[in-house]
Amino acid sequence: MALVVFATFLLGPPVVSAQISALPTSDFAWVDLTTIAPAIRIELRYATSENIAHRPLYPSRMQPLIRAGVARRLITAQAILRRYNCGLKIWDAYRPRDAQAQLWRLAPRNDYVVNPHGGSGSFHSWGVAVDATLVDDWGRPLSMPTDFDDFTPAAMLRYTGRDPLVRSHLYLLQTTMADAGFYGLRTEWWHFTASDWKRYVPERLAKLSNAVV
Repeated sequence: MALVVFATFLLGPPVVSAQISALPTSDFAWVDLTTIAPAIRIELRYATSENIAHRPLYPSRMQPLIRAGVARRLITAQAILRRYNCGLKIWDAYRPRDAQAQLWRLAPRNDYVVNPHGGSGSFHSWGVAVDATLVDDWGRPLSMPTDFDDFTPAAMLRYTGRDPLVRSHLYLLQTTMADAGFYGLRTEWWHFTASDWKRYVPERLAKLSNAVV
């Protein structure tokens, strides 16, 4: 299994059929969030110019791919948020290694972007991490500390601002994702990693992991 998973990391995930509508039984399978969780909004920022590179790093029709086991957790999070009349918007899911390499050249600091050639690389490239925010029932963004890819102290996991609405929105996102089985990243409020990520990464690489985003 480890050899298969490692090969997937090097070569990229398989093309996922657009007809998929139900989660596969294997947690390790790659799935397209738009087909198995259509209620979750998708806006892949690296397929646009709204990111640190100020240009697209992904193809315009990039699929929001994730491991099936991680998708189950996102579906749980979405169900929790529905109680509050809001939902998830995904800014990033699977990230190809070449895109990670481009980000590393732009921001070669491990507090924000991990070296794709060091340790296990980015958790995004293994399909076990997402960048997420909140939207209301109409898909309108809820106020948060910063926009995506804001590599400043304002984007820290612990909000230090004075806006009570931002604080409440961030608290809802963080507690929901924690309840669904994710943990956050100290430097980026929008980044979440599945708590069982080691299942998806070969053991020898997991031991070396310094993965950030």
